[in-house]
Amino acid sequence: MGWLEALVLGIVQGLTEFLPISSSAHLSIIGQFYGGEDPGSAFTAISQLGTETAVIIYFRSDIWKIIRHWCLALVGKIPRDDPEARMGWLVIIGSIPIVALGLLFQDQIDHSLRNLWITVAMLAGFGIIIGIADHFAKNIRPLESLTWKHGILYGLAQSLALVPGVSRSGATIAAGLALGYKREAAAKYAFLLAIPAVVGSGFFKLFDISSDPVEPAWGPIILATVVAFGVGLAVIHWLLKYVSTHTYKPFVIYRLGLAALVAVLLLTGVLQPLPTA
Repeated sequence: MGWLEALVLGIVQGLTEFLPISSSAHLSIIGQFYGGEDPGSAFTAISQLGTETAVIIYFRSDIWKIIRHWCLALVGKIPRDDPEARMGWLVIIGSIPIVALGLLFQDQIDHSLRNLWITVAMLAGFGIIIGIADHFAKNIRPLESLTWKHGILYGLAQSLALVPGVSRSGATIAAGLALGYKREAAAKYAFLLAIPAVVGSGFFKLFDISSDPVEPAWGPIILATVVAFGVGLAVIHWLLKYVSTHTYKPFVIYRLGLAALVAVLLLTGVLQPLPTA
């Protein structure tokens, strides 16, 4: 991986990670224009450490409060039904499905599921699902009313993002909207829920590629991760303000348009369904 490619992919990762348009799909598609190669799931997972660091910094007070109250409730210093302690358990329980399925289907995630025809189907299919959920959303439930059942459903929705084209934020936000939560509440919980899974996946892949016989391009990888952090932090600020007064319709239209464009590029041979990994 060259420096220019890393810079471009870092910008793309930062721009698309939190929007419901699938960062992994964009990295896979754009990566093909640099020597016809897919950056791969390892690069995607590691560069997400940058965007997830942006989440941790943006929500640092919320995260600290959740961790502190969870620990205090665990040792009996505060009631176990404390709202912040409860949120800690909800994030933990909601993270279990994606961790279990990620380990179980690791080979498929790294290879066959990165087929761009699957990406096209997921971009279009989940674009429609997000559009329907957003159109019929009641937009009334605050995040404080999150139930255990809904937390698990959120987690199951997040696990669908293991397939490129689905979008982690798109799947979890659609689930939140379908369950009646406010748009900003659905987005905020999607961010919090992603932290354990994304950080865990990023470090797992980081140690995994460290043992490769071919030395990874650490310089460009670090550059992409740092750029993704900076761009991602700006996108979080913008998105949470945007969804408080707007619908997700523009993102649905974008997903459908991108799916159509990629399908044309695949049919004309400009892109390959499964390029060199």
